[in-house]
Amino acid sequence: QIEGWKLVTDAVHKEGSKIFVQMMHAGRVAHQLNLPVGGEVVAPTDKPASGEMYTDAQGPQAHTPPRKMNKKDIEQAIDEFVRASKNAIQAGFDGVEIHAANGYLLEQFINPNINDRDDEYGGSIENRSRFVLEVTEAIVKAIGKERTGIRLSPYGVFNDTGAFADVDETFEYLAKKLSDLGLVYIHIVDHAAMGAPEVPAALKEKIRNSFKGTYILSGGYDRERAEEDLKAGKGDLVAFGRPFIANPDFVERMLTGAELSEADHNTFYTPGKEGYVDYPMLNGELHELKK
Repeated sequence: QIEGWKLVTDAVHKEGSKIFVQMMHAGRVAHQLNLPVGGEVVAPTDKPASGEMYTDAQGPQAHTPPRKMNKKDIEQAIDEFVRASKNAIQAGFDGVEIHAANGYLLEQFINPNINDRDDEYGGSIENRSRFVLEVTEAIVKAIGKERTGIRLSPYGVFNDTGAFADVDETFEYLAKKLSDLGLVYIHIVDHAAMGAPEVPAALKEKIRNSFKGTYILSGGYDRERAEEDLKAGKGDLVAFGRPFIANPDFVERMLTGAELSEADHNTFYTPGKEGYVDYPMLNGELHELKK
């Protein structure tokens, strides 16, 4: 993995750019059939996630009921995040983005709709935020605060999350604590463009005021809206996902105002090159990854 990723990071750096890798632990959004022998589905709860997930062995299957994590499991997960972060730096990445969004393990601790613990990792805002902050602090100590960012999705509904009574207070608290750790950026996900409730502008402003690092906005942006929000000081950067997949010359198209190709959702998260390197560039050529 480390040697393979060096091919990517070297290519990015050769073109004068930077690259962070997003790291996640799925928690209960998993299935036993997708794990190696001896692997176990764990989470802050023993309640399974609703719905199904795809398995290579048997196709779509209901999520495996997780085992509720104990203190030893929590310590092991923190160590895994740290080891992955060190490996990422060794592979040539400029930093890591901690994925604490979209209903995966870290947000499973944050969100009381999922977290039903009665120990120091459940209940209060401070307790539900503890695991995320412990993971983040450990990564900062391992690779440096200037190499560490985080992704958060307040008001997200993915993977059984959803809003809760003190959602604004929770993410404002997290923003302050993450700022104290000196993280290089917070990346806020707003899935309103995909049908989720909009993250209130007031909360985005509270997070921005609480966090002293770089503030990244994302969620259904186009060129015009991105320019407007940046000029209004709502954020420092805007992240693009789906348009970047479908447009290998995305930056050039943004600079010139050229029309964007639409992403083919049927190819997302699938094996093979289709949907990754077969979208045309403005000159009609196909973009192929070079070794």
